[in-house]
Order: sequence, then C-alpha cells, then structure tokens
Amino acid sequence: MSQNTAPPSRHTSSAAAWASGGTLFAGVLMLVTGFMDVFQGIAGIAEDDIYTRVGDYVFKFNLTTWGWIHLILGIVVAIAGFGILKGAEWGRVAGIALASLNILFQFLFLPYQPWWALFSMAISVFVIWALATDEAYGRKEKF
Repeated sequence: MSQNTAPPSRHTSSAAAWASGGTLFAGVLMLVTGFMDVFQGIAGIAEDDIYTRVGDYVFKFNLTTWGWIHLILGIVVAIAGFGILKGAEWGRVAGIALASLNILFQFLFLPYQPWWALFSMAISVFVIWALATDEAYGRKEKF
C-alpha cells in the first residue's frame, strides 16, 4: 500500500516564501496600478482642468500630454501584470522595467497628485523588490 505524500516544497526559507508571495501580489498590484493609470490618463485627456498644480516646479508639462502618457503606460503596465500572474519571464523583466519607469513618471507628476504619486512610487518599489528577489519565478518544478 502506497502512501500519498506532498511534493517537496520549492521554498526552503522564509525569505523565499515572502518573495514568491510578493511576486503574486506584485502582479496584482501591477494590474491595479495599470488600470488606475488608465483612468488617470482618461481624466487628464478628457478634462484638462481636472488636476491643479500644487506649487511651481521646474518641470512643467501639458496635462493632456500627461493624460496620454498615463494612458499608454497604464495599458502596458496592466499587460505586464498579467504576464507576471501567468509566470512569464518577459512579465518579470517588463515588470521591473515598467515599475522603474513608473517611479520616474510619478515623480514628475508630483505637482498634480502628490499623495497618489507617492503611493504609486511606494507600490513600484515593492514590485521591483518582489520581482527581483524571487529566485523560483518562472521555473517549473520536476517531480
């Protein structure tokens, strides 16, 4: 009579378990951030006066241009989030690159939405950490 046993765990440490769970969460966060950027972009394109400037900064951009930037970035970020959830290696690489790009764009968007920009930058830092530290990402276990 044979006994059913669970397959060996691919995570040998607590840090690896956190990174693996963080990768799943990073994919979800990228999807949500992508959709929020799409909505933010639509708002900037539709109504140019929806955002008000919170001070005078060196970098000044037209809000319609910002709307298009956020719309395109949001679509690409959501696609990368889907790739991360599917376990694709391109999703991991694109996720790190797009999260870095999102930090830059949110920094430049600080005069218009300071709290959301800071929150989005913090999310992007977590996404970069999670995707960069999960060593088991995209590998298939063989039994």
